[in-house]
Amino acid sequence: MNRLGERLAAEIAANGPISVADYMQRCLHDPQDGYYATRPALGADGDFITAPMVSQMFGELIGLWAVETWRRMGSPSSFVLVELGPGEGALMSDLLRAARLDPAFVAAARLYLVETSEPLIERQRLALNNAPLSPTWVSRVQDLRADAPIILVANEFLDCLPARQFVRTDRGWAERCVGLGDDDGLAFGLRPAVKPPSLPDDADIDVVWECVDAQAALGAELGERIAQQGGAALLIDYGRDAPGPGDTLQALSKHQKVDPLADPGVADLTVWADFPAVLAAARKHAQTTAILSQGSFLQRLGVRERAAALSKARPDRAETIQRQLARLTKANEMGTLFKACAVHAPGLTLPGFEDAA
Repeated sequence: MNRLGERLAAEIAANGPISVADYMQRCLHDPQDGYYATRPALGADGDFITAPMVSQMFGELIGLWAVETWRRMGSPSSFVLVELGPGEGALMSDLLRAARLDPAFVAAARLYLVETSEPLIERQRLALNNAPLSPTWVSRVQDLRADAPIILVANEFLDCLPARQFVRTDRGWAERCVGLGDDDGLAFGLRPAVKPPSLPDDADIDVVWECVDAQAALGAELGERIAQQGGAALLIDYGRDAPGPGDTLQALSKHQKVDPLADPGVADLTVWADFPAVLAAARKHAQTTAILSQGSFLQRLGVRERAAALSKARPDRAETIQRQLARLTKANEMGTLFKACAVHAPGLTLPGFEDAA
Protein backbone atom coordinates (compact mmCIF):
# COMPACT_ATOMS: atom_id res chain seq x y z
CA MET A 1 0.00 0.00 0.00
CA ASN A 2 1.35 3.42 -0.92
CA ARG A 3 1.68 6.43 1.39
CA LEU A 4 -1.79 7.89 0.79
CA GLY A 5 -3.31 4.43 1.11
CA GLU A 6 -1.59 3.96 4.48
CA ARG A 7 -2.83 7.32 5.70
CA LEU A 8 -6.38 6.58 4.57
CA ALA A 9 -6.29 3.12 6.16
CA ALA A 10 -5.14 4.59 9.46
CA GLU A 11 -7.89 7.24 9.39
CA ILE A 12 -10.53 4.63 8.53
CA ALA A 13 -9.31 2.35 11.32
CA ALA A 14 -9.65 5.23 13.77
CA ASN A 15 -12.85 6.87 12.51
CA GLY A 16 -14.70 4.36 10.33
CA PRO A 17 -15.40 4.00 6.58
CA ILE A 18 -15.59 7.03 4.28
CA SER A 19 -17.95 7.69 1.38
CA VAL A 20 -16.90 7.11 -2.22
CA ALA A 21 -17.13 10.88 -2.71
CA ASP A 22 -14.71 11.53 0.16
CA TYR A 23 -12.36 8.87 -1.19
CA MET A 24 -12.39 10.50 -4.64
CA GLN A 25 -11.73 13.91 -3.14
CA ARG A 26 -8.73 12.67 -1.18
CA CYS A 27 -7.26 10.69 -4.08
CA LEU A 28 -7.51 13.64 -6.45
CA HIS A 29 -6.77 16.63 -4.23
CA ASP A 30 -4.93 15.54 -1.07
CA PRO A 31 -2.24 18.25 -0.73
CA GLN A 32 0.56 15.76 -0.05
CA ASP A 33 -0.28 12.82 -2.30
CA GLY A 34 -3.35 13.65 -4.40
CA TYR A 35 -3.26 13.00 -8.14
CA TYR A 36 -3.90 16.56 -9.31
CA ALA A 37 -2.01 18.13 -6.45
CA THR A 38 1.21 16.23 -7.15
CA ARG A 39 1.34 14.15 -10.35
CA PRO A 40 -1.27 14.90 -13.03
CA ALA A 41 -0.30 13.04 -16.21
CA LEU A 42 -2.26 14.05 -19.30
CA GLY A 43 -1.63 13.26 -22.95
CA ALA A 44 -0.44 10.32 -25.01
CA ASP A 45 2.42 9.63 -22.60
CA GLY A 46 0.27 10.13 -19.50
CA ASP A 47 -2.79 8.45 -18.04
CA PHE A 48 -5.56 9.81 -20.29
CA ILE A 49 -6.09 12.08 -23.27
CA THR A 50 -8.74 14.76 -23.72
CA ALA A 51 -10.41 16.03 -26.89
CA PRO A 52 -8.25 19.20 -27.17
CA MET A 53 -5.19 16.92 -27.16
CA VAL A 54 -6.66 14.75 -29.90
CA SER A 55 -6.86 17.63 -32.37
CA GLN A 56 -6.62 21.40 -32.63
CA MET A 57 -10.01 21.28 -34.35
CA PHE A 58 -11.79 20.80 -31.04
CA GLY A 59 -10.46 23.95 -29.37
CA GLU A 60 -10.74 26.00 -32.56
CA LEU A 61 -14.43 25.17 -32.93
CA ILE A 62 -15.07 25.98 -29.28
CA GLY A 63 -13.30 29.29 -29.90
CA LEU A 64 -15.60 30.08 -32.82
CA TRP A 65 -18.56 28.99 -30.67
CA ALA A 66 -17.48 31.49 -28.00
CA VAL A 67 -17.09 34.33 -30.52
CA GLU A 68 -20.51 33.69 -32.06
CA THR A 69 -22.10 33.41 -28.60
CA TRP A 70 -20.56 36.78 -27.67
CA ARG A 71 -22.00 38.33 -30.83
CA ARG A 72 -25.45 36.92 -30.07
CA MET A 73 -25.14 38.44 -26.59
CA GLY A 74 -24.87 41.82 -28.28
CA SER A 75 -21.04 41.99 -28.34
CA PRO A 76 -20.64 43.39 -24.81
CA SER A 77 -17.61 45.65 -24.46
CA SER A 78 -16.45 43.71 -21.42
CA PHE A 79 -17.11 40.08 -20.48
CA VAL A 80 -15.56 37.26 -18.47
CA LEU A 81 -14.12 34.35 -20.46
CA VAL A 82 -13.71 31.30 -18.22
CA GLU A 83 -12.46 27.75 -18.47
CA LEU A 84 -13.03 25.25 -15.68
CA GLY A 85 -10.23 22.71 -15.27
CA PRO A 86 -8.05 23.82 -18.20
CA GLY A 87 -5.76 20.77 -18.08
CA GLU A 88 -2.49 21.64 -19.81
CA GLY A 89 -3.97 24.68 -21.57
CA ALA A 90 -4.51 23.13 -25.01
CA LEU A 91 -8.19 24.01 -25.33
CA MET A 92 -7.76 27.65 -24.30
CA SER A 93 -4.69 28.03 -26.50
CA ASP A 94 -6.60 26.82 -29.56
CA LEU A 95 -9.72 28.76 -28.54
CA LEU A 96 -7.84 32.04 -28.39
CA ARG A 97 -6.04 31.37 -31.69
CA ALA A 98 -9.41 30.98 -33.41
CA ALA A 99 -10.85 33.97 -31.54
CA ARG A 100 -8.18 36.24 -33.04
CA LEU A 101 -10.44 36.34 -36.11
CA ASP A 102 -12.51 38.88 -34.16
CA PRO A 103 -10.15 41.33 -32.43
CA ALA A 104 -13.09 43.01 -30.68
CA PHE A 105 -13.90 39.73 -28.90
CA VAL A 106 -10.33 39.47 -27.62
CA ALA A 107 -10.27 43.11 -26.57
CA ALA A 108 -13.48 42.70 -24.57
CA ALA A 109 -12.50 39.46 -22.82
CA ARG A 110 -11.09 39.11 -19.32
CA LEU A 111 -9.69 35.59 -19.05
CA TYR A 112 -10.10 33.48 -15.90
CA LEU A 113 -8.95 29.90 -15.40
CA VAL A 114 -10.44 27.87 -12.52
CA GLU A 115 -7.71 25.47 -11.39
CA THR A 116 -6.56 23.96 -8.08
CA SER A 117 -3.53 22.00 -9.32
CA GLU A 118 -0.25 23.89 -9.03
CA PRO A 119 1.54 21.56 -11.50
CA LEU A 120 -1.19 22.17 -14.09
CA ILE A 121 -1.18 25.93 -13.50
CA GLU A 122 2.49 25.97 -14.49
CA ARG A 123 1.74 24.01 -17.67
CA GLN A 124 -1.14 26.33 -18.49
CA ARG A 125 1.14 29.32 -17.96
CA LEU A 126 3.60 27.92 -20.51
CA ALA A 127 0.87 27.00 -23.01
CA LEU A 128 -0.60 30.50 -22.88
CA ASN A 129 2.67 32.40 -22.70
CA ASN A 130 2.17 33.94 -26.15
CA ALA A 131 -1.63 34.11 -26.03
CA PRO A 132 -3.39 37.41 -26.69
CA LEU A 133 -4.86 37.37 -23.16
CA SER A 134 -3.16 36.97 -19.79
CA PRO A 135 -5.09 34.65 -17.47
CA THR A 136 -6.10 35.20 -13.88
CA TRP A 137 -6.17 31.93 -11.93
CA VAL A 138 -8.77 31.25 -9.25
CA SER A 139 -9.48 28.04 -7.36
CA ARG A 140 -13.30 28.29 -7.22
CA VAL A 141 -16.16 29.37 -9.44
CA GLN A 142 -17.27 31.60 -6.58
CA ASP A 143 -14.09 33.67 -7.02
CA LEU A 144 -14.93 34.71 -10.58
CA ARG A 145 -15.77 38.32 -11.39
CA ALA A 146 -19.48 39.05 -11.07
CA ASP A 147 -19.61 42.47 -12.73
CA ALA A 148 -19.85 41.43 -16.40
CA PRO A 149 -21.49 38.82 -18.66
CA ILE A 150 -19.81 35.42 -18.74
CA ILE A 151 -18.86 32.88 -21.39
CA LEU A 152 -17.69 29.70 -19.69
CA VAL A 153 -16.33 26.45 -21.08
CA ALA A 154 -15.84 23.22 -19.12
CA ASN A 155 -14.45 20.16 -20.91
CA GLU A 156 -14.03 17.02 -18.79
CA PHE A 157 -14.56 18.91 -15.55
CA LEU A 158 -17.81 17.44 -14.25
CA ASP A 159 -16.39 13.91 -14.23
CA CYS A 160 -13.79 14.92 -11.63
CA LEU A 161 -16.44 16.08 -9.14
CA PRO A 162 -16.99 13.36 -6.53
CA ALA A 163 -20.18 11.27 -6.38
CA ARG A 164 -21.71 9.24 -3.58
CA GLN A 165 -22.99 5.74 -4.36
CA PHE A 166 -26.08 4.03 -2.95
CA VAL A 167 -27.58 0.55 -3.20
CA ARG A 168 -31.05 -0.70 -2.30
CA THR A 169 -30.63 -3.97 -0.43
CA ASP A 170 -33.21 -6.45 0.86
CA ARG A 171 -32.83 -4.73 4.25
CA GLY A 172 -33.20 -1.17 2.96
CA TRP A 173 -30.95 1.48 1.47
CA ALA A 174 -27.20 1.50 2.04
CA GLU A 175 -24.33 3.76 1.00
CA ARG A 176 -21.31 2.26 -0.69
CA CYS A 177 -18.20 3.25 1.21
CA VAL A 178 -14.48 2.59 1.47
CA GLY A 179 -13.42 0.72 4.55
CA LEU A 180 -10.92 -1.97 5.50
CA GLY A 181 -10.99 -5.59 4.34
CA ASP A 182 -9.90 -8.73 6.16
CA ASP A 183 -6.27 -8.01 5.23
CA ASP A 184 -6.58 -4.43 6.55
CA GLY A 185 -6.34 -3.15 2.98
CA LEU A 186 -8.85 -0.73 1.46
CA ALA A 187 -12.11 -2.41 0.44
CA PHE A 188 -15.59 -1.41 -0.69
CA GLY A 189 -18.46 -2.05 1.70
CA LEU A 190 -21.97 -0.91 2.59
CA ARG A 191 -23.40 1.00 5.54
CA PRO A 192 -27.08 1.76 6.27
CA ALA A 193 -28.23 5.06 4.81
CA VAL A 194 -31.28 7.21 4.11
CA LYS A 195 -32.22 7.22 0.43
CA PRO A 196 -31.36 10.52 -1.28
CA PRO A 197 -34.52 12.20 -2.67
CA SER A 198 -33.11 12.08 -6.21
CA LEU A 199 -33.09 8.27 -6.31
CA PRO A 200 -36.16 6.17 -7.22
CA ASP A 201 -38.12 4.42 -4.48
CA ASP A 202 -38.52 1.27 -6.61
CA ALA A 203 -34.85 0.79 -7.55
CA ASP A 204 -33.80 -2.77 -8.23
CA ILE A 205 -32.06 -4.64 -5.42
CA ASP A 206 -28.23 -4.62 -5.39
CA VAL A 207 -27.92 -2.05 -8.19
CA VAL A 208 -25.63 0.95 -7.67
CA TRP A 209 -27.06 4.45 -8.07
CA GLU A 210 -24.87 7.56 -7.98
CA CYS A 211 -25.80 10.80 -6.26
CA VAL A 212 -23.90 13.70 -7.85
CA ASP A 213 -24.46 16.49 -5.34
CA ALA A 214 -21.22 18.26 -6.33
CA GLN A 215 -22.15 18.22 -10.02
CA ALA A 216 -25.66 19.51 -9.28
CA ALA A 217 -24.23 22.23 -7.04
CA LEU A 218 -22.06 23.42 -9.91
CA GLY A 219 -25.10 23.47 -12.20
CA ALA A 220 -26.97 25.59 -9.68
CA GLU A 221 -24.01 27.95 -9.27
CA LEU A 222 -23.69 28.42 -13.04
CA GLY A 223 -27.41 28.95 -13.45
CA GLU A 224 -27.55 31.55 -10.71
CA ARG A 225 -24.46 33.37 -11.97
CA ILE A 226 -25.74 33.47 -15.56
CA ALA A 227 -29.15 34.68 -14.39
CA GLN A 228 -27.42 37.58 -12.64
CA GLN A 229 -24.66 38.37 -15.14
CA GLY A 230 -25.96 37.10 -18.48
CA GLY A 231 -24.08 34.83 -20.86
CA ALA A 232 -23.65 31.09 -21.29
CA ALA A 233 -21.77 28.03 -20.03
CA LEU A 234 -20.82 25.17 -22.35
CA LEU A 235 -20.36 21.77 -20.69
CA ILE A 236 -18.72 18.83 -22.50
CA ASP A 237 -17.98 15.54 -20.80
CA TYR A 238 -18.61 11.83 -20.88
CA GLY A 239 -21.74 10.71 -19.11
CA ARG A 240 -25.45 10.07 -19.22
CA ASP A 241 -28.21 12.03 -20.94
CA ALA A 242 -31.02 10.32 -19.00
CA PRO A 243 -31.35 9.27 -15.36
CA GLY A 244 -30.26 5.74 -14.67
CA PRO A 245 -28.29 3.38 -12.43
CA GLY A 246 -24.72 2.20 -12.69
CA ASP A 247 -21.36 2.23 -10.95
CA THR A 248 -19.31 4.55 -13.17
CA LEU A 249 -16.34 5.07 -10.85
CA GLN A 250 -13.15 4.33 -12.75
CA ALA A 251 -9.42 4.76 -12.30
CA LEU A 252 -7.14 5.30 -15.29
CA SER A 253 -3.39 4.78 -15.36
CA LYS A 254 -1.39 4.76 -18.60
CA HIS A 255 -4.70 4.74 -20.53
CA GLN A 256 -5.78 1.50 -18.84
CA LYS A 257 -8.52 0.94 -16.28
CA VAL A 258 -7.09 -0.13 -12.93
CA ASP A 259 -8.46 -0.97 -9.49
CA PRO A 260 -9.65 2.34 -7.92
CA LEU A 261 -8.44 1.18 -4.50
CA ALA A 262 -5.05 -0.22 -5.55
CA ASP A 263 -2.87 2.91 -5.48
CA PRO A 264 -4.73 5.93 -4.08
CA GLY A 265 -3.56 9.18 -5.65
CA VAL A 266 -1.54 7.49 -8.42
CA ALA A 267 -4.36 7.03 -10.97
CA ASP A 268 -6.99 9.51 -12.16
CA LEU A 269 -10.43 8.86 -10.67
CA THR A 270 -13.64 9.89 -12.42
CA VAL A 271 -17.38 9.25 -12.55
CA TRP A 272 -19.82 9.92 -15.35
CA ALA A 273 -21.29 13.39 -15.67
CA ASP A 274 -24.99 13.30 -14.81
CA PHE A 275 -26.18 15.93 -17.27
CA PRO A 276 -29.89 15.67 -16.34
CA ALA A 277 -29.06 16.43 -12.69
CA VAL A 278 -26.74 19.31 -13.62
CA LEU A 279 -29.24 20.92 -15.98
CA ALA A 280 -32.17 20.44 -13.60
CA ALA A 281 -30.24 22.36 -10.95
CA ALA A 282 -29.30 25.09 -13.44
CA ARG A 283 -32.90 25.48 -14.64
CA LYS A 284 -33.94 26.77 -11.23
CA HIS A 285 -32.20 30.00 -12.25
CA ALA A 286 -31.49 30.06 -16.01
CA GLN A 287 -32.34 28.26 -19.23
CA THR A 288 -30.66 25.15 -20.64
CA THR A 289 -30.21 23.48 -24.02
CA ALA A 290 -30.80 19.95 -25.16
CA ILE A 291 -28.10 17.38 -24.46
CA LEU A 292 -26.31 16.46 -27.69
CA SER A 293 -23.69 13.85 -28.40
CA GLN A 294 -20.24 15.34 -28.87
CA GLY A 295 -20.17 14.02 -32.42
CA SER A 296 -23.43 15.74 -33.30
CA PHE A 297 -22.43 19.00 -31.60
CA LEU A 298 -19.07 19.21 -33.36
CA GLN A 299 -20.64 18.42 -36.71
CA ARG A 300 -23.19 21.20 -36.16
CA LEU A 301 -20.24 23.54 -35.56
CA GLY A 302 -18.56 22.47 -38.82
CA VAL A 303 -15.87 20.00 -37.75
CA ARG A 304 -16.03 18.09 -41.05
CA GLU A 305 -15.52 21.28 -43.02
CA ARG A 306 -12.63 22.27 -40.77
CA ALA A 307 -11.04 18.85 -41.23
CA ALA A 308 -11.37 19.18 -45.00
CA ALA A 309 -9.74 22.62 -44.94
CA LEU A 310 -6.84 21.38 -42.80
CA SER A 311 -6.36 18.35 -45.04
CA LYS A 312 -6.25 20.55 -48.13
CA ALA A 313 -3.70 22.87 -46.53
CA ARG A 314 -1.59 19.94 -45.31
CA PRO A 315 -2.03 16.95 -47.65
CA ASP A 316 0.84 15.20 -45.85
CA ARG A 317 -1.30 15.16 -42.68
CA ALA A 318 -4.65 14.36 -44.29
CA GLU A 319 -4.72 10.77 -43.03
CA THR A 320 -3.88 11.88 -39.49
CA ILE A 321 -6.55 14.58 -39.58
CA GLN A 322 -9.17 12.04 -40.66
CA ARG A 323 -8.18 9.77 -37.77
CA GLN A 324 -8.53 12.73 -35.39
CA LEU A 325 -11.95 13.54 -36.84
CA ALA A 326 -13.04 9.95 -36.29
CA ARG A 327 -11.74 9.99 -32.71
CA LEU A 328 -13.78 13.10 -31.91
CA THR A 329 -17.03 12.17 -33.66
CA LYS A 330 -17.44 8.43 -34.27
CA ALA A 331 -19.86 6.50 -32.07
CA ASN A 332 -17.25 3.90 -31.14
CA GLU A 333 -14.77 6.62 -30.13
CA MET A 334 -15.65 9.86 -28.27
CA GLY A 335 -18.64 10.79 -30.44
CA THR A 336 -21.48 9.19 -28.48
CA LEU A 337 -20.31 8.64 -24.89
CA PHE A 338 -19.25 12.29 -24.68
CA LYS A 339 -22.09 14.81 -24.53
CA ALA A 340 -22.47 18.58 -24.89
CA CYS A 341 -25.03 20.94 -23.38
CA ALA A 342 -25.21 24.50 -22.15
CA VAL A 343 -26.72 26.83 -19.57
CA HIS A 344 -27.69 30.27 -20.85
CA ALA A 345 -29.53 33.49 -20.19
CA PRO A 346 -33.19 33.71 -21.27
CA GLY A 347 -33.71 34.46 -24.94
CA LEU A 348 -30.15 33.60 -25.97
CA THR A 349 -29.87 31.02 -28.77
CA LEU A 350 -26.53 29.25 -28.79
CA PRO A 351 -24.50 28.02 -31.79
CA GLY A 352 -24.80 24.28 -32.34
CA PHE A 353 -27.98 23.95 -30.30
CA GLU A 354 -30.43 25.62 -32.68
CA ASP A 355 -33.53 23.42 -33.17
CA ALA A 356 -31.99 20.67 -31.03
CA ALA A 357 -34.52 18.73 -28.97
